[in-house]
Amino acid sequence: MTEKTRTEKDPLGTLDVPADALYGVQTLRAVQNFPISGLRPLPAFVDATVQIKRAAALTHKETGRLEARLADAIVQAADEVLGGRHREQFVVDVYQAGAGTSHNMNCNEVLANRANEILGGTRGSYSPVHPNDHVNMAQSTNDVIPTAIRLGCLMELASFEKSFEDLATAFETKGEEFDDVLKSGRTHLQDAMPIRLGQELNAYAGTLRRGLQRVVDAADYLRDLGIGGSAVGTGVNVEPAYPKLMVKHLQAGTGLKLREGKDRVQLMQSMGDAAGFSAQLRVLALDLSKIASDLRLMASGPRTGIDEIRLPAVQPGSSIMPGKVNPSIPEMVNQVCFQVIGNDACVSAAAEHGQLELNVMMPVIAHNVLFSMMILRNSARVLTDKTVKGMEANREQCEYWLERSAALATALAPQIGYARAAEISKQSVKENVLIRDLVKREKVLPPQEIDEVLDLRKMTEIGVPGGSHGGVSSG
Repeated sequence: MTEKTRTEKDPLGTLDVPADALYGVQTLRAVQNFPISGLRPLPAFVDATVQIKRAAALTHKETGRLEARLADAIVQAADEVLGGRHREQFVVDVYQAGAGTSHNMNCNEVLANRANEILGGTRGSYSPVHPNDHVNMAQSTNDVIPTAIRLGCLMELASFEKSFEDLATAFETKGEEFDDVLKSGRTHLQDAMPIRLGQELNAYAGTLRRGLQRVVDAADYLRDLGIGGSAVGTGVNVEPAYPKLMVKHLQAGTGLKLREGKDRVQLMQSMGDAAGFSAQLRVLALDLSKIASDLRLMASGPRTGIDEIRLPAVQPGSSIMPGKVNPSIPEMVNQVCFQVIGNDACVSAAAEHGQLELNVMMPVIAHNVLFSMMILRNSARVLTDKTVKGMEANREQCEYWLERSAALATALAPQIGYARAAEISKQSVKENVLIRDLVKREKVLPPQEIDEVLDLRKMTEIGVPGGSHGGVSSG
C-alpha cells in the first residue's frame, strides 16, 4: 500500500512529505541526508527549542509584530508539544549539518503545521503561519541553538541535583548506621591504618556534594542568554525590545532564573560555558566512578575477596556459575561514567572547532551534554535505590582483616620509633601473627600500655596512640 504524501517546496525544489507528518520539506531533507545513528533529539533539547519558539511568539504578540491570533496558535501548538504530544515528529538525527539548522527547522515546521490546523488550515499549506516568517521570526539557528543548549541544561538541573543529593544522603544515612564498624584502611591497595566504615561512606557523601556544587556553579554561566543575536550576534532583523522580553517570557515559561546576555556576539562565538559545564559533569563522573569501584572492591568475594560489605542482589550474576551474584549496579555506574568522560572529550573538541562568529558543532555539543546529564542522573538514582540503601556491613570480616593489618605497627612508632615499629610489622607478616600478640610476646611495651596504644577505635580519630605523653625511648 502506497503511503499518502503531500508535495512541499523549498529553495532546492520539491519533495513528497508523508501526508500525516507535522514536519515538512526541510525536515525531510535532513532525514534523507543524515541517516547516521538513528538517534533522535533528546526530549530536553526539543523542550528547550520549543520554549524559545513559544517565548518568541509571546514577545512578538506583545510588541505587535505578530498578529495575536497567529501568536496564540503557535503558543498553543508549543504547549501541546511541551505537554508530551507530537514527540514522534522530531525526527532529525543527532548527527546533522552544522549549527543545528535542521533541528531548528524541524521545530519550526511542526509548530507551524500544528498552528495552522488549530486555525482551521491544513498541514503543508504554511498559511497563515509560516515556519520561517512567523515561528522563526527574529531568530536564527545561530542564536536559537546555543540558547536551547543553555535552557536544556538548566531545565534538567533540578532533577539532576536531586538525584545526587539523594545519593549523598543515602551514603550519610549508611555512614551513621556503620559508624561503629572498624575496618582496615587501605592505601596502594595495601594495609593501612584503621578507619570506620561510616567515615568512608560519609566521605563519599562529601565528595558527591562537592562535585555537585561545582556542576551548579558552572551552570550559573548558562543563565546568560544570547537570544536576539540573530545571524552573527549583532541582532539584525531583531527589535531592540526583543532580547529582554524573550528573557521575561522564557523565565515565566520555564521557571528558571535567566539573564539577558551582555555580549551576544561573544555568547554566539564561544561554547566555553557549555564546555565548562560538561567538564564539571566529567569531574563528578570521575568521583562517582571511583566510589562505584570502591563498592565493588569492598564487596569482592564473598570467599576469596575483601567481603567487608554486602550489596543487594539484583540479578543472577552468571549464566554458568550457579549462585553467583555480581555488583551489577556499580558495574553499570562505572560504564555510565566512562561514557560521560567520552562525551566530554567530544564536547571539548567540538567547542574548540568553532570558527569566527559561530560554532557549527553545536548539535553534537547539545546531545552530549544533555546525554551526560541524563545518564548520570539516572545512574545515581538507581545506585541509591538498588545498592546504597540496602547495603550491609560484614562486621565480622571487617574485624578479621583489621586485626591482621600489618599497618597497626604505625601506632607503636611514637613509643618505640619508626625503625623498631617497621621491624615489628615485617615480623608480623613473616610469622603470620597479629601485631597485638607479637607486641605482648616480645614485650615491646609494658602490659598496661598495650591496649591503650593499640586501641583501634582511637586510631580512627586525630591524636597520638597511647596519649601525647608517649615518646621514643632513647634506650
